[in-house]
This record gives sequence, structure tokens and C-alpha cells, in this order.
Amino acid sequence: MKLIKTATAGTMESNDIMITLEPRDEGGIVIELTSNVMQQFGRQIEGVIRDTLKKNGVENAVVTAVDKGALDCTICARCSTAIYRAAASDAYEWEVKQDVH
Repeated sequence: MKLIKTATAGTMESNDIMITLEPRDEGGIVIELTSNVMQQFGRQIEGVIRDTLKKNGVENAVVTAVDKGALDCTICARCSTAIYRAAASDAYEWEVKQDVH
């Protein structure tokens, strides 16, 4: 997904995360993370952000994340929302795709 503007999702409340995405033309993903649980969960938070960006086809962006103890599902939701806002897209995928064997 192509980011065309800066967008934010989330709050500074406890158990939430505020994510701001800024588009870049090149240079990959740069994550600036602030968290009161950085020592324990910093790598995990960055991993969830990177995975969410990758799943949505975002290759170049500056991500500023201020974490207040958010769970992985909240991090993913806030990141996804910021992506769609930054891409000015409303083509949301509402259902979870599952492999059926």
C-alpha cells in the first residue's frame, strides 16, 4: 500500500499505543519507539509493527510509536488504522482469511 500523507492512530492512554506513519520514497522502514516496557517488550512491539506494515505492503515509512503497555492485538489494530489513513484508503478487509484444508 502506498502511503501518501502522515497519519496517526491510537491514544496516550494506559494499555494503548499511538502510532504515527510518515511516507518515505525510499530507505525502508524506520521505527522510533518509546515505551515504558522497552527492556522487556521492545523487540516484540517492533516486530508486530514490522509484520503489520509488511502484510499491508508498506515498504518505506517512518514510524513513531509511543507505547503505554498495549497488547499485540492493539498494536496491530492501531498500525493498520494508521496505514489506511496514510494511504487515504477505505478498502478495509473485514474478514480473517483462513487456510481450509
